[in-house]
Amino acid sequence: MKRKKRILIISPHPEGVAPGQRLKYEQYFPFFREAGYEVVVSPFMSDRFWNIVYKPGRYPEKVFWTIMGYFRRFFDLFRLPFYDGIYIFLWVTPFGPPFFERLYGLLNKNILYDIDDLVYLRHSSKANGIIERLKGRDKPIALMKMAKHVIVCTPHLDEFVQQHNPRTTDISSTINTDTYQVVNDYSNERVPVLGWSGSHSTSKYMHLLRKVLLRLQADRPFKLIVMGDTSFHMEGIKDQEAVAWSEAAEVPTLQRFDVGLYPLPNEEWVLGKSGLKALQYMAVGVPVVATAIGANFRVVKHEATGYLVNNEEEWYQALSHLLDDAESRARMGKAARQHVLDHYSLYANKDAYLKALEEVIK
Repeated sequence: MKRKKRILIISPHPEGVAPGQRLKYEQYFPFFREAGYEVVVSPFMSDRFWNIVYKPGRYPEKVFWTIMGYFRRFFDLFRLPFYDGIYIFLWVTPFGPPFFERLYGLLNKNILYDIDDLVYLRHSSKANGIIERLKGRDKPIALMKMAKHVIVCTPHLDEFVQQHNPRTTDISSTINTDTYQVVNDYSNERVPVLGWSGSHSTSKYMHLLRKVLLRLQADRPFKLIVMGDTSFHMEGIKDQEAVAWSEAAEVPTLQRFDVGLYPLPNEEWVLGKSGLKALQYMAVGVPVVATAIGANFRVVKHEATGYLVNNEEEWYQALSHLLDDAESRARMGKAARQHVLDHYSLYANKDAYLKALEEVIK
């Protein structure tokens, strides 16, 4: 019987909780195993740490769990040589110079590096502003150079990584279309829903739309649903609901949307975003209105699966049309679903992941 090739997954977060992991490589684990790989996951954060890491304060507890994460990475050193390859997502440890990253590269040279977002830039959350300043921004560069192959998620990121390593594969965030199903009846017999999905750290971008939504509200009824930040509140919006994220609630909440919102600021950091929110909306047959920037140009087909907009007036016109015209929502929503099936589903991208693994583990 042929021996299974063993892969150690080095990730920041526990399995099954962080969107950047869940909707990227984690959902391909069944395909990895089916192809003959044994997958072992080693997260830096414990489940307990994940539950508090983005909450303000609680620094003593955060420091304790950070130290425990470093202990885990130290003990990983002793098993690295016994794996056929290591799959590193973002970094090995969060702070300081690339000390552990270089040690890992010495003990196992078969590194497949997966970089999501422009993590080499300084970009901090309000909950951990002081700690974020200590993060090692040289780590991603070191890992790009050491890796036998690098997986990126946007054309902009691919162009940057190519300066350090020519062996790259550009794979966007992708969707399990078996789980994401269309239930929308595309009707205006009820109040339509404008929806957004994200996290505490990105919900601030929704406030870019406050003037637009207040203007819309003066003309027609709608409900605003925000998933992922239960503290979210937009002053002046009459009918709004903040929903906690959970794996069980994610798809049913997305299915309540009639139009998906994806506002982004004009910042370099945004160029590392793979358009995941748009893909989630589109996968359940919901048209999306998104800021015309970065990877959104390849994810959203303007006037076919949604709208790409540049200013408040364009936001207003696009949202007005979709709220008022159920037939347009149906046409765009169905086209959006098909676009995801063809280009951004697990089945459309699994071979790209397997090929990248084969490049590293001969």
